[in-house]
Amino acid sequence: MSLPDVPVIDAHHHFWDLDKNYLPWLRDEPPIPFRYGDYSAIRKNYMPPDFRRDTEGLNLVGSVFIETEWDRSDSVGESRWVEQVAKQSGLPSAMVCHVTLHRSDAADELAQQARFALVRGLRHKPAAAPSPDKKQKGLPGSMDDPTWRRSYALLEKYNFSFDLQTPWWHLEEGARLAADFPRTPIILNHTGLPRNRSPEELAGWRQAMERFAKAPNVSVKISGLGEPGIAWSIERNRDVILDTIGIFGEDRCMFASNFPVDGLTGSFATIFSGFNEATRTMGPAVQRKLFADNARHIYRLSESTAP
Repeated sequence: MSLPDVPVIDAHHHFWDLDKNYLPWLRDEPPIPFRYGDYSAIRKNYMPPDFRRDTEGLNLVGSVFIETEWDRSDSVGESRWVEQVAKQSGLPSAMVCHVTLHRSDAADELAQQARFALVRGLRHKPAAAPSPDKKQKGLPGSMDDPTWRRSYALLEKYNFSFDLQTPWWHLEEGARLAADFPRTPIILNHTGLPRNRSPEELAGWRQAMERFAKAPNVSVKISGLGEPGIAWSIERNRDVILDTIGIFGEDRCMFASNFPVDGLTGSFATIFSGFNEATRTMGPAVQRKLFADNARHIYRLSESTAP
C-alpha cells in the first residue's frame, strides 16, 4: 500500500472518552441499528493518541472533529470538552458542533456554540426516510420543516457552515436548502451515502449528486464509503471516488477518514492508500487540494495547519 506523499488534513473524524462523557449510542444497551452492522469494536475510548497511531505514516497537518451524538441535552458540553482536548493534544484544528435545529432553544444554543473558537459550523442530521420510496415532506426535523429552517437561517449570522449528512434521495431537499440560503456553505458528508455498488443504486446516487452539485455553495467529503460485511477496497470504491470528483470538481472535494467509525470496514492506511491510488494520475497539485488544501479553505483553518 502506498500512502499519499502530500500533507493531509483529515476533514472528518471523531474523539470520545466513554469513561468521562455520555454518548448514548456508544454506552446504552441494546446497541442501535447501525449502517455498518455490528459496531461493538468502536464502543471504547478513541482519543488523540489512538488517532495519531492510526495516521502513522501520513504527513498529518490538521484535522476537523465532527460531533459524535453526545448527550443531546448538553451539546455545548461537547464543544467545551473538545476545546480542552485540543489545548492538551494539538488536535483537532477545528470542530463541527451539534444543535438540534427544530428545538425551541436552538437560537440560544447556536449563540452559545458561536463562542467557541474551534467551532466552524454545525451538523444536525435531518429526519430522513429509510429508502427513496418512503419519503414524506415536512416531517419534524427535516429540511422541509419550517421550524428547522427558521433556526437554519441563523447560521449565516454566525458565519457557520452546515455539515449535511443525509442519504442521496434527500439531496433534492438539500439543493433547495442551498438555493434558499446561498450564503451558508453546505458540506455533504460521506459522499451522499450510497448504500451499495449495484448499478441501480449508483444510477440514483449519481443523478442526485449531479443535481445537488449545481449549487455553488456546496462541497463534499469523500468518506463513509464502507459497506456492511464487506472490507473496504479500491476495487469497490474507485468509481465512486472518481465520479464524485468529476461531479463536484477538484476544488470542492475533501478526503476524510470518518475514524474510528470507518475502522469497522478498513484500516486508515487501507482507506487513504485507496484514495491515493484512485487519484495518483491527477498529479500532486490536485492531490494536495483533495487531501488538505480544500479542507483548509472550506473549514477556514489557520495557516498553522500548513506544511
